[in-house]
Amino acid sequence: MDSKPIAVLGAGSWGTALAIQLARAGRPVLLWGRGAAQLAACASARRNERYLPEASFPPSLQIEPDLGRAMAAARDLLIVVPSHAFRSLLEEVASQLPNGLAAHRFAWATKGFEVATGLLPHQVAHEVLGPGIPLAVLSGPTFAREVGAGLPTAMTVASSDKTYADDLALALSSHNFRAYTSPDLIGVEVGGAVKNALAIGTGIADGLGFGANTRIALITRGLAEMSRLGVKLGAQSTTFMGLAALGDLVLTCTDNQSRNRRFGLLLAAGKTMDEAAAEIGQVVEGVKAAKAVHDVATREGIDMPIINAVHGILHEGLPVADAVKRLLARELKPELQT
Repeated sequence: MDSKPIAVLGAGSWGTALAIQLARAGRPVLLWGRGAAQLAACASARRNERYLPEASFPPSLQIEPDLGRAMAAARDLLIVVPSHAFRSLLEEVASQLPNGLAAHRFAWATKGFEVATGLLPHQVAHEVLGPGIPLAVLSGPTFAREVGAGLPTAMTVASSDKTYADDLALALSSHNFRAYTSPDLIGVEVGGAVKNALAIGTGIADGLGFGANTRIALITRGLAEMSRLGVKLGAQSTTFMGLAALGDLVLTCTDNQSRNRRFGLLLAAGKTMDEAAAEIGQVVEGVKAAKAVHDVATREGIDMPIINAVHGILHEGLPVADAVKRLLARELKPELQT
């Protein structure tokens, strides 16, 4: 295994969990994030008291408050920030790399289309970094708290560079964590982009007491919508039966560790969007994802009625009852019709 540190850029719950897992698996890790006071507290407590307080840092995980030093020490950079911050951090990193772009490999665990452009993260990375740089995405059905606790977990590492995918999978994998590889960046990223919006819809339905039948219908038909969009964008259809699509969708829609599901539950309980977001206290990716996925689907001419309903509720003031009526009043058709 490579003995050079990997720099994890983003010290929220998921960045911290991935940094802990990489260190547990034997890789030296430098964890950087915004906010000097929070990083100092992490270094002192040897845990992230704000975002992942239950998980202590392994000895090989060190806090590095200086972005330039973190990048200079590492060949591999893993970016773990919300989708709306992805481009700006990439641009900051690219402008400060002491040894130039060619000396580094870039990975991210960011999920979601860029709202302003409709681009997937790997397309944003190509725009910012240019051609020829090894790129990879980490995705799958993973809650930060469970990874931090060392519970058995599996995820996907996708890259068109097989050597890089294999290296990352090896760096992450341990007795309780298994990383699979995939060449399908588009499919893995579409899965991560769409599932958060669908989880808000499932949370709303569950919060209104619609029952298990409704929940599984939303998940199954949501998977069909996800697959239609992904294949149109160039993904492999088989990717959507894997961890980063079906797996992540089921996880996010059914467990209350999901911020997106909880957001839907709070809306169903009568909270406003601002009140729900404040109660959760962290970024709810599905709100912006609903708009971004809706816009991309419209651009591509892909029918995504569940996404349209969630978008209508969140961004157009559509009453939930009307959204349900629209979905149930749609023309009948064969289930497997594309």
